[in-house]
Amino acid sequence: MDHIRNFCIIAHIDHGKSTLADRMLELTKTVDKRDMENQILDNMDLERERGITIKSHAIQMFYEEEGHRYILNLIDTPGHVDFSYEVSRSIAACEGVVLVVDATQGIQAQTISNLYLALEHDLEIIPVISKIDLPNAEPEMVEDQIIDLLGCDREEIIRASGKTGEGVPDILHQIVKQIPAPKGDAEAPLQALIFDSVFNPFRGVIAYYKIINGTLNKGDQVKFVNTKKEYQADEIGVLRMKLYPEDCLKAGNVGYIISGIKTTKEVRVGDTITHIDRPCEKVISGFEEVKPMVYAGIYPIDSDDYEELRSSLEKLQLNDASLTFEPESSIALGFGFRCGFLGMLHMEIVQERLDREFNMDVISTVPNVSYMVKKTNGEEIKVYNPSGMPPVGTITEIKEPYIMAQIITRTDSLGLIVKLCLERRGMLISQNFLTTDRVELTFDLPLAEIVFNFYDKLKSISKGYASFDYHIKEYRSAKLVRLDILLNGEMVDALSSLTHFDNSYPLGRRMCERLKELLPRQQFDIAIQAAIGAKVIARETVKAVRKDVTAKCYGGDVSRKRKLLEKQKKGKKRMKQVGNVQVPQKAFLEVLKLDD
Repeated sequence: MDHIRNFCIIAHIDHGKSTLADRMLELTKTVDKRDMENQILDNMDLERERGITIKSHAIQMFYEEEGHRYILNLIDTPGHVDFSYEVSRSIAACEGVVLVVDATQGIQAQTISNLYLALEHDLEIIPVISKIDLPNAEPEMVEDQIIDLLGCDREEIIRASGKTGEGVPDILHQIVKQIPAPKGDAEAPLQALIFDSVFNPFRGVIAYYKIINGTLNKGDQVKFVNTKKEYQADEIGVLRMKLYPEDCLKAGNVGYIISGIKTTKEVRVGDTITHIDRPCEKVISGFEEVKPMVYAGIYPIDSDDYEELRSSLEKLQLNDASLTFEPESSIALGFGFRCGFLGMLHMEIVQERLDREFNMDVISTVPNVSYMVKKTNGEEIKVYNPSGMPPVGTITEIKEPYIMAQIITRTDSLGLIVKLCLERRGMLISQNFLTTDRVELTFDLPLAEIVFNFYDKLKSISKGYASFDYHIKEYRSAKLVRLDILLNGEMVDALSSLTHFDNSYPLGRRMCERLKELLPRQQFDIAIQAAIGAKVIARETVKAVRKDVTAKCYGGDVSRKRKLLEKQKKGKKRMKQVGNVQVPQKAFLEVLKLDD
């Protein structure tokens, strides 16, 4: 156990974590040179296409120093704010972290956020400056920022390059020297923490865990404490590039277990594994419950696929514990699920994974956040979608979630960023100049205002330099209204949204204008209206497609043509009464991109 080191790599998005992990795998000869490829741990197509890490990846390496052989269990983590839950799970399974900072960009918002997660768990921190081979690298300036943040000595900071491999041997040396060996008793009752799991169609659920205390042998009878389910450990082993079976794993090790679990609900991330005949006294605590930030309805395009969508979401939830869902129904879209996500990127990734991994064609409703509604009878309820809002007369107060947002940017885009946040009903709390050309801004912002396009706009006005991180602060009273979209007097519940009263008129007008462009013309007029309660605040009309019924008249009296037109008019009137307006899927998706 003295020769085991469990650590993860944390950093802001695109600071070179995965490339640094590649060099470590090469140096420890975990991967053959012929099998080596860039960002080898990012094994999902989506990760490679977007150049981001979505899932944490655990892998075991062997490293020799001073005649001793060490087992290094590395977990490569995502850097985007939407996947911070993955980081918190990885940190729970480690004793130390390698904190990576880009030499060209310096400390960013997510670096600080992930660092605080590590400090809460009292982990050993090894600071590393990456990308020092780039011509615009400023390692001295970044070193000053790290010293300010950590209070460490300049000599402790390692300069490295994931591309050239410079500094990587130093990092491995410091991991062995500084990060403590896991504490635990191999003779004590088994106590193992599940930090991740995946679904294999042939072998069932594979759970990844870290053994805190005790020993696990192949064939042992084990129990998952929270779900109270009992299994036999058919196969146990360690995680290398592939699953590597072992007969016995002791305290401090990170491994996997296959026990023929077929239903995904039986494995929960954060659960404790113990023996049936000699159980541990208490479960492992300190594991965070996920708090979704954004809610949206996901519906199958074909209503017959409802059960298939349920099983796809369950399998996806196993691999992505931050996804939550519950059944709901909509008049326009039929049966589906109300899903909770950590942010808009997370929502986009889940939709994309449903399509690629499970071949599910889905449609999503307008994303929104959760609101607290106080009714006249004193009851307080949580509302996740606009259709669940009680009648206006029964509401005394609506509260919306506010966040504390941290933005680190260059000073040349300071004015534009402050303007953007103030437009989104934000309030500047503090500004702190980190260096002469970098400033940290702290804002009070309503969560609903950052759901749509806030991150994209922030990136474009700061030319990609601004970094953004946030956490939920509290619920506050707000003047919110439900904005409904009516098509020929019929409400389309999937397009309803809750918005601030000041934004409702411009939003209603924009939605009507966008729908006018997107809805296909029918043989009758379509009235598109935006309404708050019974009051219509905006209207557009999609004009009818006219068939030339007079084409067959060649010459003759004008009364013949008039007679045909009158007949057509009556038919159109009758059609409008029974006409049903179909909203194409493209329209639902495009209406969300109003700010474009």
